Amino acid sequence: MNHELHTAFTTPSGDEMIMLPRADYTAMRDALEAMLHHKTMQEVDAGKQEWLTQADILQSLQSPTPLAFWRNKRMISQTQLAATVGVSQSYIANLEAGKRKGDPALFMKLARALSVRIEDLIEHD
Repeated sequence: MNHELHTAFTTPSGDEMIMLPRADYTAMRDALEAMLHHKTMQEVDAGKQEWLTQADILQSLQSPTPLAFWRNKRMISQTQLAATVGVSQSYIANLEAGKRKGDPALFMKLARALSVRIEDLIEHD
């Protein structure tokens, strides 16, 4: 990267910003993606993350939410999961249907109960 071809400025609201050439931005983004991929592969190798089969991926895409997918994949009933994390079965059903939003503390409990990362339970646009 050519570090001399950037411009630093402050917005009217006081935020410090850097403007840089697209090639530098792309190189930074690519390096970050490579680092994240490497980290993921290390977690897979260490057994901290698991591979999904093609059938798993199709089921995930058909599930209303990631929570519904992972609960079904782990073969845990809504009632069992609810008891584990301290909420009602209907609350789990509403979370899985996307009718309710849980707080981060609840999603941490759900992630632990399902042996997944909290990121695995968050819907991505």
